[in-house]
Amino acid sequence: MFELLLGLLALCLLLAHLARKFDVPFAVPLVLAGMALAFVPGLPEVEFEPELALALFLPPLLQLSAYRTDFPAFKSHLRPILLLAVGAVLFTAFVVAVVAKWLVPELPWGAAIALGAILAPPDAVAAAAVLKDLKPPKQVVTVLEGESLLNDASSLVLYRVAVAATVAGTFDWGQTALAFAGGAIGGAAIGWVVGRLAMRVFVALDDTLHDITASILAGFAAYFAAEAVHASGVIAVVACGFMLGRQQHHIFTARTRLEAKAVWSFVEFVLTSLIFMLIGLQLSGVVERLERYDWTQLGLLALATSVALIVSRFVWMFFIAWVPRRLSRKLRERDPMPPAAHLTIMSWAGMRGVVSMAAALALPAGFPGRDIIVFLAICAIFVTLVVQGTTLGPLIRRLGEVEPDIDGPAPEQMAARRQVASAALEAVEDKLNDPEHGAAAVDLVQEYKERVDEAVALEDGREPEREHAAQRLRLRLEALEAARAKLVVGREEHDVAALTLLTEELDLEEEQIRRELGETA
Repeated sequence: MFELLLGLLALCLLLAHLARKFDVPFAVPLVLAGMALAFVPGLPEVEFEPELALALFLPPLLQLSAYRTDFPAFKSHLRPILLLAVGAVLFTAFVVAVVAKWLVPELPWGAAIALGAILAPPDAVAAAAVLKDLKPPKQVVTVLEGESLLNDASSLVLYRVAVAATVAGTFDWGQTALAFAGGAIGGAAIGWVVGRLAMRVFVALDDTLHDITASILAGFAAYFAAEAVHASGVIAVVACGFMLGRQQHHIFTARTRLEAKAVWSFVEFVLTSLIFMLIGLQLSGVVERLERYDWTQLGLLALATSVALIVSRFVWMFFIAWVPRRLSRKLRERDPMPPAAHLTIMSWAGMRGVVSMAAALALPAGFPGRDIIVFLAICAIFVTLVVQGTTLGPLIRRLGEVEPDIDGPAPEQMAARRQVASAALEAVEDKLNDPEHGAAAVDLVQEYKERVDEAVALEDGREPEREHAAQRLRLRLEALEAARAKLVVGREEHDVAALTLLTEELDLEEEQIRRELGETA
């Protein structure tokens, strides 16, 4: 099994490279490859333990998404985010349940609602994987990422209540509402507490490697602590991620932030790649258990369910955008109707993934319609990832909603850079009359004045100054290359520790220059 895991990772790396080369979301070839491998004779069957999948994959990926989220933008878009994360989940679950009950009358209502809850939430991992290389409007990205952080909680609460109701034979909507409210509040509180405790741990550890390890463990701690008291582990992880993301500049050293980014990027790539591959690998076992069914009927059922899933999101998206503003003049004035293009993009960006698969496989043995539900979950993941995932980019470009490419840093980035440079200049100027630091301050003032002038020129877009600043930065890159080449040629003359230190300094300086040029993310 270990050899198979290494082989899957190698294949994921190849597919990710090909996906970038052919400009397709890399989640798509991963799922397709997993489905193809599922029918390769002689390969060992890969068991997908659903509880392990939720516990292993969700906490770090959700924590990282929350950590990177623009929290002020998240708060300013909280209304549409909640309308999608809660309202769209409930509406979609209801539509899918009605369609499933209509097409499969023998399916109990509880099982049909469980199916709806399984398929309702667009997946955070899938959304991030598909949107990563696209450039939709920032407002669209904020709402979609915010939705994907919270919708798993609402869908899992509805799913658990529906499963329990099916087993017990009764369904209580009041219990569902109470469970959702309690789970959300409890999860948020536990995530906040774990985040605060984690910050105390970081201060006590004061070591880069230990801090990074503790930051990874914090998400798992929040998830398991919340699940232990039947609160929402998803909300707990998101709350913990928000807390750490907001406080990272106070609790982490510069070295910790730089090295943590590399570690988290690696973790994200490995977990994201494996989860999509594992989703595809589940197809073989499901097909074997469905041999007794009429495949024409199953195909029509899968098609109808997937269409209901996609159409219901369009209906809900345009309904919540149009009806409340039609009824409230204050809302229209405070929050004008978003462009139809934005609504179309958000409606089409409803890819399903790990949560839907894990929830379907977590259904108890003997659950009514379990095999059909698992089959429909795989079909929905396949359709939304392959159809919507591959066409989302062309749709965004066709609607003309691609953020324009900017030669160099974005204006808002340069505004922040100017403020930082101005603050640094003021701090140095304050030391000009200091007997202890005056001479050194005189030397630094001119350097920081040049940085401020350069930032102002780039922010205002004045072409001559902008081009001159860019030429200076590129010349500095050439100088760094010459310095690095000298180190390589004379590496036998230098102590290994000194060589390593100088190389790190040159690498950091190069990264800073490339960021100023806008050449790195």
